[in-house]
Amino acid sequence: MFDLDKWQEIFGTIKKNMLRTVLTAFSVAWGIFILIILLAAGQGLRNGAQAQFGNDAANSIWIEGGQTSMPFEGYKPGKQIQLHNSDFYYVKDNVPGVDHASGVYHSWQNTVLSYKKEHAGFLVRPCAPDHNKLERAKIISGRFINEIDFDEFRKVCVIGIPVREALFKKEDPLNKFIDAGGTKYKVVGVFDDPAGRDNDRIYIPLLTAQRINNGKDYVNTIWASTGTVSVERSEQMSQEIRQHLAKKYHFDPKDYNALGIYNNNIEYKRIMGMLDGIKIFVFIIGVLTLIAGVVGVSNIMMIIVKERNKEIGVRKALGATPFSIVSLIIQESVFITFIAGYVGLMAGIGVVELIRFFKLEGDFFKDPEVNLGLAISAVILIVVAGALAGLFPALKAAKVEPIHALRED
Repeated sequence: MFDLDKWQEIFGTIKKNMLRTVLTAFSVAWGIFILIILLAAGQGLRNGAQAQFGNDAANSIWIEGGQTSMPFEGYKPGKQIQLHNSDFYYVKDNVPGVDHASGVYHSWQNTVLSYKKEHAGFLVRPCAPDHNKLERAKIISGRFINEIDFDEFRKVCVIGIPVREALFKKEDPLNKFIDAGGTKYKVVGVFDDPAGRDNDRIYIPLLTAQRINNGKDYVNTIWASTGTVSVERSEQMSQEIRQHLAKKYHFDPKDYNALGIYNNNIEYKRIMGMLDGIKIFVFIIGVLTLIAGVVGVSNIMMIIVKERNKEIGVRKALGATPFSIVSLIIQESVFITFIAGYVGLMAGIGVVELIRFFKLEGDFFKDPEVNLGLAISAVILIVVAGALAGLFPALKAAKVEPIHALRED
């Protein structure tokens, strides 16, 4: 039940010892503030890592040829391993668990593209029809390269938004022809990639590029998504591919320099696990900071009780019950911790929102956010802790004998 006299006394005590109360409240508010900032920072790191993986298919395997570093079956070290179209088709059609696959040919890098009087340098990337699914590129007009384009060696291309803006200005690029290295390609689509840097390019059919360049069926990178298979299964798929290519190109399967296989599933799991560990660590640091604040509240309440021994003795002499004395001290403790906790919570959320508003982020730190439920739980926890911090001094005060309290100086 609300007791106006009791609250007037609490406010009077706080006003009388304002500096001490403010410093005590600050330690609690600072603890909540640090906890919120640390939790937001941990989530921002996790979001940044997810965004980096999200730019491409995280559930994917990349295969690249390398150079042998071990002798095998009479072959000396230093043998170059060059992948071919047949390897791309093997991964695409014969490895269980592969969802989408693309072969990439890197013979053309930055190339001068031209349309009418406009010229600009962009990356030309030969690839297979499924490549946009692996890049997670969104088609905003037209379409992507299809199987007919691929199989019939068509001279078509799909361009990024910066290419469209540089060459076509406000003109619709679809069905127009751009010149790339002396060959004209018909624009069949425009894409937008979540990784902004990957928009500065055009895609052309892999088989077309091979025919135009030198007629060889070289593939530099094979990229395959693994659908919903487990991390363990994706690693088995990697080993199956390595065993097959080792047998075909005569190199030791244990020679990891001969063939590079990068399993994004494992890397994603490792990094996410590490970031989850960081979140737990910063949470523990924040909680320990809160505990330090609560200990400060408890110490202050002990001092307050000692200073008010005479007053408590008079109260008891006049008939005050132990419960009324305990409730007075606990309410004061809870009030201080609640106000301090709320101020710390609002300050922490305010700083996080300012970071988001001014976009003070980077590639690996993105959209810091506070789990509101967890933040409120932290405030409730600090209030409960404040009650416990005031409980022990209150119980001590309730045991004060009036005659002894009145005799103290």
